[in-house]
Amino acid sequence: MKRTLLLRWFFFIMGLMIVALGIALTIKAKPLGIGPWDVFHYGLYLQFGLTIGSWSIIVGFLIILFTSIATSRFPKIGTLLNMLFLGLFIDLYNFILYTPTTLVGQVLTFILGTIILGYGIGMYIAADLGAGPRDGLMLFIVEKTGWKISWVRNGNEILVFILGWLLGGPVGIGTVIIAFTLGNIVAISLPQAKGLLAHLSQQDRVQPLK
Repeated sequence: MKRTLLLRWFFFIMGLMIVALGIALTIKAKPLGIGPWDVFHYGLYLQFGLTIGSWSIIVGFLIILFTSIATSRFPKIGTLLNMLFLGLFIDLYNFILYTPTTLVGQVLTFILGTIILGYGIGMYIAADLGAGPRDGLMLFIVEKTGWKISWVRNGNEILVFILGWLLGGPVGIGTVIIAFTLGNIVAISLPQAKGLLAHLSQQDRVQPLK
């Protein structure tokens, strides 16, 4: 079982790194618009300084604090690492990645970033080591209200999108594309990641002696 646990942690960390890469790529193509939560983080960065990754960490921490108090449950270690690593990786990629200057470059960067983002989400969720702060908030609201997950997720993203737009965050057709296509990409990537993880974990099973 030790090998399986190590594989899950590998998928978790790699998934977060890939998610951050996808987010950073869409930010580099920001004239097209970025995801709703990233619009919010970017707006905070424009108004108050720090970095986009720092605001991702700060907002994530506040969400974790709220849900922990509301549920009287301490967050999983995976949730805390999600909050920390995602922000750090976003800032790292934003520092080292090239910013496209042509429309074609921006479009290609945005498409690549969206696909990478969807596959990163599928990979880290497959590890099942704790939901991210924003997903944890969504699940808490669903649990308390009984509303559909899709309603709550869309409602949360519309709210942060509006807040981010008011703060000056980059909004465009890309924001709509991410909102309506990311779930479809994750629907493909998640079973693929689960299947790969299960396949790699097969070697951890002990065969009974004859």
